[in-house]
Amino acid sequence: MVQKRDLPALLTGIMATLVGIGLARFAYTPLLPALIPEQWFSASQAAYLGAANLLGYFIGALSGHFLSERYSARAVIAASFAAIALSFLLCAAPASFTWFFLWRLVSGIAGAILMVVGPSLALSATPIERRTGVGALVFSGIGMGALLAAWVVPLLLETSLMATWITLGLLSLVAGLIGDRGLSRLTKPAALPTGESHGQGIHAGAALVVLLVIGAYALDAVGFVPHTVFWVDYLARENSLGNQSAALQWSLFGVGAVCGPLIAGSVAKRVGWHYGLALAFLVKAFAVALPLLSLDLLSRSVSSFLVGAMIPGIVALTSGRLAELVGPTAHKKLWGRATATFAAAQAASGYGMSALYDAWGTYTPLFAIGSLMLASGFLLILLSHALNTHRSTITPQTWRQ
Repeated sequence: MVQKRDLPALLTGIMATLVGIGLARFAYTPLLPALIPEQWFSASQAAYLGAANLLGYFIGALSGHFLSERYSARAVIAASFAAIALSFLLCAAPASFTWFFLWRLVSGIAGAILMVVGPSLALSATPIERRTGVGALVFSGIGMGALLAAWVVPLLLETSLMATWITLGLLSLVAGLIGDRGLSRLTKPAALPTGESHGQGIHAGAALVVLLVIGAYALDAVGFVPHTVFWVDYLARENSLGNQSAALQWSLFGVGAVCGPLIAGSVAKRVGWHYGLALAFLVKAFAVALPLLSLDLLSRSVSSFLVGAMIPGIVALTSGRLAELVGPTAHKKLWGRATATFAAAQAASGYGMSALYDAWGTYTPLFAIGSLMLASGFLLILLSHALNTHRSTITPQTWRQ
């Protein structure tokens, strides 16, 4: 149950994830089919614009920890919210591909900074006994943003594309103000028990375990690209299901994304971070492959909901697993590295899958590739558990290099 003292941390984390991915990334997916018939861009250009955000996310993930250490975290977060709002507002009218590419890139950079800094600040300000629940809940913002976009974008598109872009920009500003209010009320980082600071007390082989977990997280980045970039267009245009049917599926995706962190937190409390993470990879691999078997209403709805749920679910479970391995003090730096690795894989796969779509003229094989990558991530998680059986410690210097 959420307690009153958790609210500043939750507002900080939820608003950061809501705008950082929920709007900056996922609001573009239901916009993509509308850009093409309105002749703002060709199908190929629209796909590459989606990938521009992924490239920006990589850049932002690399710089998020550094910027928050060098400058006020509050200022860095505020600037990121403002940049995302501008990225929507300045794309409200038809312009060149280069102009849109630039601002989709900016939204990705700012979104990654929010994703690195916001949840880490929320986690560090939360009492140790509350971190499992709060750490999962902060990622519910991803689903809230996706659900908000799924509801708002189709309605606004009936008016105009310009109104849609402007509204998304204003929503980003409002969320930024709410997040800043929470951030201004955050307490100092919670004290750590003796031996936990700086990631001490980690079992032998933890360095390799961490690498395997991050490797699996990178494979997750590849596996979710088909749904997060191409799913709506795949249903609406390639399979001729129409914008309304595709919008319904994106709404189910958003509902799943809201539920995902709640499910992840509940599972983590019962079976632990490791087993929860392994289960999430297995479920997601199945859900991404489901469209290959059937695209009837039930199959595509299950796929939409489960992929939506497992996206923030895996983010929350990976974050929690890493915090468990290295402690919350070292978490922000390591989480920045994990996010950068995730972003690099995501950007590469985004461009690679856009190129494959350009060459093949169909999205269908991309879902097979995504499912295979997720299954491989599941195997890495299992391997990480096998290597985590011997006990010893590693020094704090390991994580400072």
